[in-house]
Amino acid sequence: MTDPFLDLPPDNERWGHATGPGAEGVELHYVRQGSGDPVVLLHGWPGFWYDWRRVLPPLGGEADAIAPDLRGSGDSGKPERPPEEGYTPLHLARDVVALMDHLGLAEATVVAHDVGATVAQAMALTVPDRVRSLVLLNPPYLGIGHRRYDARIQREHWYQHFHAQPWSDRLVGYDRETVRLYLSHFYDHWTGRKEALRPVELEAIVDVYARPGTVRGGFQFYRARWVTWPQDFPQEASPEDFAIKVP
Repeated sequence: MTDPFLDLPPDNERWGHATGPGAEGVELHYVRQGSGDPVVLLHGWPGFWYDWRRVLPPLGGEADAIAPDLRGSGDSGKPERPPEEGYTPLHLARDVVALMDHLGLAEATVVAHDVGATVAQAMALTVPDRVRSLVLLNPPYLGIGHRRYDARIQREHWYQHFHAQPWSDRLVGYDRETVRLYLSHFYDHWTGRKEALRPVELEAIVDVYARPGTVRGGFQFYRARWVTWPQDFPQEASPEDFAIKVP
C-alpha cells in the first residue's frame, strides 16, 4: 500500500498541526493524529516533529499520536534566556507535561529519541505518574556515568563541544547552504540505511533549520548541558541513583 503521507511536505495541514502552551509562557507546536491511548513522540537533534513522519500515520491508526517540537526546535518557542535557565532537560520536560495538561492527558506512553530521550528520562524521574510507559531510542542516559568520557566515545562528541561555543550557531546558521552542509554530515554519518532519508526530505529539514533562530534554539540544549552536566551527575553519584522505575 502506498503511504499517502510519503510525499507530503511538513507544512501541509494534513499532518494535523496545532499549538499549545508549554511551561514558562513558551508556546509549543505539535502534530497530532488518531485517537485512543495517547503516545507522545519526542524528537532528537538535528530534528523536529518530522523525525516521526514514518511513524505518525500508522500509529495514528491505533492511538492518539502527538509529536511536539521541543522548545527551541521547529515551530515551537525559542525564548532568549541563559541556556541553563531555559533549555535543560527539566525545562523541556515541563513543557511536555504542560502540553499534556492542555490536552487533558493524565498520562501517556512516551517514545523518545536522542535529545528527546533525555527529556523523557527527566519526566520519568520527576513525574513518573504521567508516564505510562517509556520507549527510549538511542538514549543518552545518566547511568552511563563517566564512561561517556572514554576517548573512543569523545571522538563522536566533538559537535557537542562545538555547539557550546557562543558563536557556533552563527557559523552554522549563516545561510541555507551552511545549514545544509552541517546537517548533511550528521544525516549521512549517523544513518545506517542511507536510502531511509530521501533528498526531498533532507531539503525539507534544511528549510526548517534555515529559519532565523532555529540553529541557535537547537544548540541551546547543548549549552545548557555543558553547564549542568556536573550537577546532574556529581562525582559521588552512582548509576543506581538514576534508576528509572517506569516500565
